[in-house]
Amino acid sequence: MKTAAVNRLRGVERDIVQLPQAGDVAPYYEPQGNEVAVFEAAFKKRLPVMLKGPTGCGKTRFLEYMAFQLRRPLVTVSCHEDLTSSDLVGRFLLEGAETVWQDGPLTRAVKTGAICYLDEIVEARTDSTVIIHSLTDHRRRLTIEKKGQEIDAHEDFMLVISYNPGYQTVLKDLKPSTKQRFVALQFDFPGEEIERRIVATEAPGVAPDIVQQLVAAGRKARLLKDHGLEEATSTRALVYAASMISAGLDPVAACQVAMVNPVTDDPELAEALMEVVQAHFS
Repeated sequence: MKTAAVNRLRGVERDIVQLPQAGDVAPYYEPQGNEVAVFEAAFKKRLPVMLKGPTGCGKTRFLEYMAFQLRRPLVTVSCHEDLTSSDLVGRFLLEGAETVWQDGPLTRAVKTGAICYLDEIVEARTDSTVIIHSLTDHRRRLTIEKKGQEIDAHEDFMLVISYNPGYQTVLKDLKPSTKQRFVALQFDFPGEEIERRIVATEAPGVAPDIVQQLVAAGRKARLLKDHGLEEATSTRALVYAASMISAGLDPVAACQVAMVNPVTDDPELAEALMEVVQAHFS
């Protein structure tokens, strides 16, 4: 039971990035608007930030970039339907004959002044959302009910959440009272020129004309989002396709495995997507 509890607590944490060191290279990110200036202002005033936008449009990369620029460690938690408040705050564990408290990722971030990123926050249980309220107003305080403690957040602590509005339903959405506690940044897929630069940089070695055709095909495929596809072709998918091409795979086959197969199981939609791809790589 002890091992299962430890694994569960650690499992919600995708990565902990330490403070950037001298000589580290900043994560690659192409600004699309004033999002960098907005985030810097929010950090300066210690305001929580909400990132909204489709899957694969660059929200996580943006946050990695900002954490590097602000010289702050980043704690990322991938939220899911089984995520509880204990997974975030911490819990008591048995260590031999003793009961020992182990901080969760949110508590560690609050204490150390890290940026805590709750990715896809709406996937978490309601009790997980409630505990962040006291961190998103003037109190900047985390309550640990199991210990009867209240912890004042480190001066440099910052809370960031994200979600994809396109996936929200009545049963799975943030309450307006929660949303209004955040400064919100709206993300979308980048413009065509920026997207070409992203793909070319993330998948070096691919010929410029192939990158151009790939991005054009991806942008055309996004038009099918309103015709049955639940997920639009993401910039991440284009990077994956380019990486497969760089590894020697035929462009059409690369697009099929990176841009078509992952987004639909419907034969007709898959055929329509492949027609878009073949039209650009014929």
